[in-house]
Amino acid sequence: MIKQEDILKAYNFRHACKIFDKDKKIPEEEFDFLLESARLSPSSFGMEPWKFLVITNQELKEKLKPNCWNQNQIDSCSHLVVVLAKTAAVQDDNYVNAMFARRGLAEDDTKNYISKFKEYLKDKVMNFVTRYFYKKFTQDRAIYEWCCRQTYIASANMTTTAAMIGIDSCFIEGFIKEDVEKTLELDTSKEEVSLILTFGYRINEPREKYRLEFNKVVTKIS
Repeated sequence: MIKQEDILKAYNFRHACKIFDKDKKIPEEEFDFLLESARLSPSSFGMEPWKFLVITNQELKEKLKPNCWNQNQIDSCSHLVVVLAKTAAVQDDNYVNAMFARRGLAEDDTKNYISKFKEYLKDKVMNFVTRYFYKKFTQDRAIYEWCCRQTYIASANMTTTAAMIGIDSCFIEGFIKEDVEKTLELDTSKEEVSLILTFGYRINEPREKYRLEFNKVVTKIS
C-alpha cells in the first residue's frame, strides 16, 4: 500500500514545468507506464472518449510550437501528448454497442443502458452545455465539450502518476486548436484536440507552491 505521505510528496513535487531539459529523455517503458494510467482512467458511461497522440519527433514538436503560443515546453519536452476527443466514436452505434457489450450484461440490460446513453447525449449533454455555457452550441459542439471533460480525468491521472516517479509535466491549454489539427493533419470529423500535455525533466527548481488553506476550499456536512 502506498503511504499517504508519499502521495502528498508527489503532489508537492508536481508543478507546471515551464522549460524542460532537452538532453534528458524519459525511458520508453516509464512513459508507457504513464499512458497505462491514462488508459485505466474512469469515464462517463465507460465510453473512454479519448486518444493519446504521443510525439517525440523533435522536428514535429518545433513545427507545433508556433501553434502553441511559442511556449518553451513544446519543443523542450521529452514527450508531447496531444489528447484527442473521440467525438465521432461516441455517436457511432458500432462503437457504443461494443463498449457496452464488454460488460457481459443480459441483452435487455445492455439495450437499456445504450438507450440511456443515447438519451443522455441527445438531451442531457446538449441541455447542460447550452444552458450554462453558450446558447448557440450545436449538438456536435456540445458532445465535444463533454468528451473534453472526460479527457481531463485521464490527463490528470497521467500527470499525477508522472510526479510519483519523478517526471515533470505541464498542461498546455494555450494553443490554436485549428492550427494544431491542421499541422497534425487530423480528420476532425472523427476526433478533435482537447488539450496538450508535456513531459520531461525540469531544468529549474519550481517556486514555492501556493494553495488556499484547507478550510477555505473544503466544507464538511455531516
